[in-house]
Parts: sequence; structure tokens; C-alpha cells
Amino acid sequence: MSNLSAQDSRPHIVILGGGFAGLYAARTFNREPVRVTMVDRENYHLFQPLLYQVATAGLNPSDIARPLRSILRRQKNVSVLLADARDIRTEDNCLILANGKLSYDYLIVATGATHSYFGKTEWAANAPGLKTIEDALEIRRRIYLAYEAAELEPDPGRRKEWLTFIVVGGGPTGVELAGALAEIGRHTLAHDFNNFDPKQIRVVLIEGNDRVLTTFPEDLSSKAVRQLESIGVEVITSTCVDFIDDRCVASGDWKLAARTILWAAGVTASRIASCLNVPCDRSGRVAVLPDLSLPDTSSVFVAGDVACIITEDGQVPGVAPAAMQAGAHAAQNIMRLVRGDQTIPFQYRDKGSIATIGRAAAVADLGRFRFSGFPAWATWLAIHIFYLIGFKNRLWVLLGWAWSYLTYQRGARLITGRHDYEKLPDPSGESNDPVERELHGEAVISTNLSSGDTDSPRGEKGSEST
Repeated sequence: MSNLSAQDSRPHIVILGGGFAGLYAARTFNREPVRVTMVDRENYHLFQPLLYQVATAGLNPSDIARPLRSILRRQKNVSVLLADARDIRTEDNCLILANGKLSYDYLIVATGATHSYFGKTEWAANAPGLKTIEDALEIRRRIYLAYEAAELEPDPGRRKEWLTFIVVGGGPTGVELAGALAEIGRHTLAHDFNNFDPKQIRVVLIEGNDRVLTTFPEDLSSKAVRQLESIGVEVITSTCVDFIDDRCVASGDWKLAARTILWAAGVTASRIASCLNVPCDRSGRVAVLPDLSLPDTSSVFVAGDVACIITEDGQVPGVAPAAMQAGAHAAQNIMRLVRGDQTIPFQYRDKGSIATIGRAAAVADLGRFRFSGFPAWATWLAIHIFYLIGFKNRLWVLLGWAWSYLTYQRGARLITGRHDYEKLPDPSGESNDPVERELHGEAVISTNLSSGDTDSPRGEKGSEST
């Protein structure tokens, strides 16, 4: 490849990241007189907005992912490399990889974002977030393993812990996860167990702000809460989490016992952003110029969730449509530089926001049009089907959703990965927890942190914001 590159006089453009921004940038270079190399740690493009459906067994990973080489196979000027970028040397126009280095004439950084635990990185082991297929499969494992543990558990108090699911964070991902969790217990698994009633599950959504879906208008936020509560989700707002372990979530002087805790409260830019040596916001996103380039070099552009983009209308949100537009705009500006023209500022075209809550329930803010319920859900379904990459993916997802809607079932209920079987409940009634054994069976997890009421949904705010 290096020999071929040396003989090729076309400008070499490297795209770091195969998400929405990177993929739409690559497509923009189609038929242009440039040589493009896409670098990603995975060999596939992931449709992240539907990742929660994999986590709750509504879809399989292959339904929302497609190999990058397959997507870009018709673009003869694009190569795809499976590699891990470790550093960016802008002064040398060089990308440092785990297995070597790659020179560029122009670079687009589109590596996305990951989970943010607001400095409490130790929470990650007990409250997984949702950004990758691996995250989704781990969450799916924990959800369905909790039901299996509840089937084994003869003690009603400890069974209640297994049947309590907590979602921290009331943004779109948190709302979607909470709604799906409620439907799993009340519909999907309603008749699958003999020793308990799955409808007895408790799903709790905790949000640090005074309302969920803060990026939506207040009236739609209120409708979302009503729809969540109608399917059995408890919504707790104005409450910040300050403690998480494998048995509970705590805030101030109260705590809530649960064996399954999911994190949807914050994101931070990918690690590679810090290698650019430019100012970043508090979420680690790179502060870019209006044309999406870096302040000190015109050869590096940043797009997607890793970029902090400020326009005349304010900060551009970290959503898929914004990433698509930014990736395409960065590519267009690079082509302007190649032709000797001036770059132009990025203008975000806000197409609105939609969040699904559950079966035939959603809220939609499409500018002048705001609606909820079944019309919003149908709109959400149509939009996500439209943006899925590849005809096969669209077809299988549509058929899967139709089957789930008619039968209330989820077709990917597999518990994968290694299980700690010795940590599952003893069906004879003996506790496997050494702390509980020492206290003669008393479940210390249900004891309040202070003298207040156990499981109280209110208390003083903690030091960390969700």
C-alpha cells in the first residue's frame, strides 16, 4: 500500500472514525480527485440510535451494523483500515497507530463520544453505559440474567432487588431504555416464569434536572413523563446520584436497592480529542472554527460528537443528523481547499427531535409541529428505517418490529458472555452473600444510609449531576 501511495499524486485524506460523521464525509468524496483512507477500530458502521433495541433484545447486532467495506465498496477512491489511533501529530501531518503510522494531507477527526461518569469512573463496572455493541450485549445479559436470578430466589425481599431496574439519566437514551424495560416485564416475559410474576418489576428513571428530555419543549417533556408512568415507570427528577455499587443507587440520605443499574447520564468526547492540543469544553469536545477546522491548522477538521460546534443559533447538539451534516460539510470544505477556494462556515439544519418511550408511545418536536403518542411513534419508526444503512437492514428491522408489535415478543433474548453462577441465588433459601450470612440473613442493602425512610425517592442532591 505504501508503494502505491508514493506513486499516487492525489491529495491524501484520512478520516478517523466510521460513525455518522466519518461515513457521510467519505461519501461526499465520491468521484472526487482525492485518495481517502478511513481508519476505525471496528470494521463496521453502527447505527447508534437503535442500540438500545439490541440492549433490550428487540434487535440483533447485525440488524443495526454493516461492514464499512461493504458500504463503501463502490467508491474506488476510498480504502478502509482496521487500526487503533493512539496519537495525532498535526505538526507532521501524521496519525500514529498502534501498529505504525499514517501520513495525510488533510485529516477529519470523527471519533465520537463515550460515557462520562463525572469523575466517578469506578461506577462503570456496576452501571454500564450504552455506546457500543459490546455495551448493548452486556446490558442485555444483565437484564435477562436478573429475571433468571429472580426465578431462583425464594426470599421475597432479595427477589425484589433482582426485579428492580434503575436507569440513571433522563435523556432520550434513558427514556427509551426505561420504557423498554417496563415492556419486557409487563408483556414480553409476562408468562415465562413460574416462581414469580414478571409484572411485579420496578423500573425507576432518575434525572438530575427538574424534568426529563430537557432538549425538548416542556410540554412534550411532561407528556413523556405521563406516557412513562402509564406503563409503570417511576420518574424521579431533581435528584443527583452520588453513590453506585452492585446493589444500590444512593443520593444524599436515601438509597434504592437494585441489582441492575444502567447509565445514561452523560457523555464525553473520545480520548483522541486530547491529542489535538487545542481548547476543549467541559465534555472534552474540541472547540473548532466556524468552518470545522482547528484554530492553528487548516489541514485538520473535526466533526460529530467529538466537536464543540457553535453557530449563530447556539451550540449544535450531539445527535446523528448533526454528525451527518458536519461530516459532509468538513469534506466539502476540504475539497474547496484542494481547489484553492475559501472554506465556508457550517450551518446546522435542525430537522427536529424524536424520542420513543414504548409501544406506540413517543414524543416529537419537528419545529412547528409537536405531537406525541402513536403519530410520534410511527414517525420515529419511519425516520429510523429510512436512515438505516443497507436494504437488508431496513427490511429485517421492519419485519422484526412488526412481529414484536403483533406478538409483544422480542426475538434476541439470549444471555451471552460468562456468568458467575456461584453469585446466583441459592434456591434452597440460603444467602450466597457473605455479608448477609454474617448478619444472619438480614439484607443490609435495604438499610437506609441514615435514619430516614428506606427507598425514599427524594433527598438532598449529591455532588455529582446526572
